[in-house]
Amino acid sequence: MADSDSSKGTPRVLVVLFVVAAASIAIDQVAKFLVVQNLELGEVVPVVGDLIQFHFVKNSGAAFSIGNAYTWIFSILAAAVTVFIIWFARRIRSYAWAWVFGLLLGGTIGNLIDRLFKEPGFGVGHVIDFITIPLLPAIFNLADVSITAAMVLFLILTIRGVGLDGTRSSRQPEPQPEPEPQPVGDESEKV
Repeated sequence: MADSDSSKGTPRVLVVLFVVAAASIAIDQVAKFLVVQNLELGEVVPVVGDLIQFHFVKNSGAAFSIGNAYTWIFSILAAAVTVFIIWFARRIRSYAWAWVFGLLLGGTIGNLIDRLFKEPGFGVGHVIDFITIPLLPAIFNLADVSITAAMVLFLILTIRGVGLDGTRSSRQPEPQPEPEPQPVGDESEKV
């Protein structure tokens, strides 16, 4: 296959990537809207007993509220990841990888929307988090779930050796050259 062909994703694969991303963004934003409309900040509501709860918080940082003073940096990083995925998408020829990058793109944009358009202002907005599982030390949202699902799928595809084109690499070791025989004894002893 020519180099120019291998660098372009098929239109169907790109459609899958962008549909997955759009669905992820829509589900995340609708859920956040419903939480803001129906819960008070800090309110905790059991969803599945104590296993899953809604706990409405506004997160100015990254995971575990790390970097609260650097919200604008997270906005810039999210925008850069978004641009990279859109640029990189043309190389993807596998539906599985389209799901990986679609989930990652959707999750990244879902949180970027909050950072750009939520209070306290453009680029420094607080992300709406609301899902808590007592076994985990974090409160997260559906965009975070999309990003995590993308990483899990990324690991599975990588471990299985699935390339961006959908082909699996063989895990057979390459043959090693035979070692050259070494002379036995001292060369000076030969006449």
